[in-house]
Amino acid sequence: MTVAAPLPHDSAELHVTGKARYVDDLPSPAGTLHLAFGLSAIARGRVTDMDLSAVRAAPGVVKVLTANDLPHANDVSPSIHDEPLLSDGSVHYLGQPLFLVVATSHTLARKAARLADVSYDEEPPLLTIDDAMAANSHFEDGPRIWQRGDADAAVANAPHRISGTIEMGGQEHFYLEGQAALVQPQDNGDMLVHSSTQHPTEIQHKVAEALGLPMHAIRVETRRMGGGFGGKESQGNALAVSCAVAASLTGRACKMRYDRDDDMTVTGKRHDFRISYEVGFDDQGRVLGISFLQLARCGWAQDLSLPVADRAMLHADNAYQLDNIRIESHRLKTNTQSATAFRGFGGPQGMLGIERVMDHIAHALGTDPLEVRRVNYYAEKDGADDAPKNTTPYGQDVTDFVLHDLTAKLIDGSDYTKRRAAVAEWNAANPVLKKGIAFSPVKFGISFTLTHLNQAGALVHVYADGSIQMNHGGTEMGQGLNQKVAQVAASRFGVAMSAVRITATDTSKVPNTSATAASSGSDLNGMAVRNACDLIRARMADFIGRYHQCPSDAVEFAGGFVHAGDNVMTFAQAAKLCYENRVSLSATGFYKTPSLSWDRIKGQGRPFYYFAYGAAVTEVVIDTLTGENRILRTDILHDAGTSLNPALDIGQVEGAYVQGAGWLTTEELVWDNKGQLRTHAPSTYKIPACSDRPDIFNVTLYENANAEDTIYRSKAVGEPPFMLGISALLALSDAVAACGAPYPDLQAPATPERILKAVQKVQDA
Repeated sequence: MTVAAPLPHDSAELHVTGKARYVDDLPSPAGTLHLAFGLSAIARGRVTDMDLSAVRAAPGVVKVLTANDLPHANDVSPSIHDEPLLSDGSVHYLGQPLFLVVATSHTLARKAARLADVSYDEEPPLLTIDDAMAANSHFEDGPRIWQRGDADAAVANAPHRISGTIEMGGQEHFYLEGQAALVQPQDNGDMLVHSSTQHPTEIQHKVAEALGLPMHAIRVETRRMGGGFGGKESQGNALAVSCAVAASLTGRACKMRYDRDDDMTVTGKRHDFRISYEVGFDDQGRVLGISFLQLARCGWAQDLSLPVADRAMLHADNAYQLDNIRIESHRLKTNTQSATAFRGFGGPQGMLGIERVMDHIAHALGTDPLEVRRVNYYAEKDGADDAPKNTTPYGQDVTDFVLHDLTAKLIDGSDYTKRRAAVAEWNAANPVLKKGIAFSPVKFGISFTLTHLNQAGALVHVYADGSIQMNHGGTEMGQGLNQKVAQVAASRFGVAMSAVRITATDTSKVPNTSATAASSGSDLNGMAVRNACDLIRARMADFIGRYHQCPSDAVEFAGGFVHAGDNVMTFAQAAKLCYENRVSLSATGFYKTPSLSWDRIKGQGRPFYYFAYGAAVTEVVIDTLTGENRILRTDILHDAGTSLNPALDIGQVEGAYVQGAGWLTTEELVWDNKGQLRTHAPSTYKIPACSDRPDIFNVTLYENANAEDTIYRSKAVGEPPFMLGISALLALSDAVAACGAPYPDLQAPATPERILKAVQKVQDA
């Protein structure tokens, strides 16, 4: 079977040879114009005067547009129309687009954009979580609160109580291909948009709105992205809309791409959080009651902050049964870039909160954090009628919990017990270099929490020569979605992979698509493609059965052949025969995720179709004199269900872990007191390099068919393994704990400076 084969990425050769074409590689029509934004130099206030005469007179400049020049809607928000493409006079963050330059080259547009003479009436910006809380600056009327049981009473009556706070920074997406768009005018005012986006339908919608056109006048095509990680779910809107407006006004193709500095300055990041907790527990470390206060810095516009903050609340339990819990969430409005979607979509932040609690409990009791986690796990389901009922704080039954077995296998396979003893022995003998080891689990919910997004469509054609072309609503950003979906199609028709070709995602072929996000790309689009393939296969089987006088359910498609009783023909021959007998060989497929019901206001229901699981053991070493550190070894066992493609899934797990560890160790975003992002280039912002990956890196997929009826019983693997990187921070905390008695209180990202500060704090106590 083609499904489950460890095949390489379908564009792997193109990637490594540089032949893969991205938006900026597409041949531009003659006379293409290039765009650049003029950006604000303050974080909060109003523009009192904007002299653009020097900009208009600059070499190569064709047009300069302000908000007043836009023909229709001045908005690129994915949510509540609070994000103007160009400032209407109000300035909300440093780097906000004020005007748009249209010029004959990329360089001339950027140079001209710097020539504006802008005067401001500047106001003190709200930059931090503390600033926003003091000013009561929220995106909702007060906090959102979900609770179960009586957390306050349970904490008050518990034998042991602790409290604490963990800060976690944001994260830059740092996709290798920056934001880019190319728009070409068509007949009747229509537009063809090439966009590096995870959400072609949203681009279609926002461009149509900006031009005052129906959506059918806008065609959006996305062949591939050079990385997305959530940063291209909504952040590409501004470029596509700008190009479309300029193309409409000039009648010429228009192109826009951000330089890296502009990209990092203008676009949103992962939400940084502060999570405070108060917890009561028994002598075994079992949580009896817990309260969380989650403060999320959301930036100047709402973007996707509400569902991100919701998902942080939804993952405040991670893998643990918490019967008495209160979660209070504040979505804070600040004068910084509008925080946006990022791999995990709030889940990592919520999960880190409870994992910090588990470590803190273990430290207070002087026991192994692994055992504290195990005692708090959801119960193992054994099918018995009297088995404990697993219910999340938001009321969803957990019926597929596998972490007891998965944990046992990982602990045994990683030699955790022996290595923990060896780490203790090392630390006793070495005063300067201290080692740490930590285990962390993952239980991650799969589905969009906005229920109507859990749908997908597909279009499949079988040609008379037996070749198959298909299109689906998902986008390829390097994760291998197209290869997985192609494997599904090849398996349904019983043909080789060479017979299948997936074309660029195109809103004129598959309408009303959801973003490729929430780890649901393969789940949704794989099922939609299967539906379309099965419709065609059923038509072929019905005709061939009648043609050869055998039941249609006896017609088999396998190994590139079609078997009908004693008659055998190649798939190509069967396709030709069906075509000649006027059998339709084209079909649209559709899929919607079943069994979902969610009330986000009450915080109750079943927002997730199923859960994906995993666990990691990470060992680190720190230099107590400098804070320098290394990840020495990582062992991961991850649940991908019945994997559609083990090679791609293992690659996703490896990359996700490194990116998650980067978020919590090296990647630090720094704003000055004026609101200027100082870490706006590779020279000042450190993503993990090859040398930062673990010296020993063991990744294995856990054999576990999905209990739910997903595509070939597989599980999503895009976002869940990101949270495995939490084990790196916990291991660093364990190493710091070896330096003294108090709890390390290590904050994230755990840069060398923060590690050194934490070491000195525990040594001085």
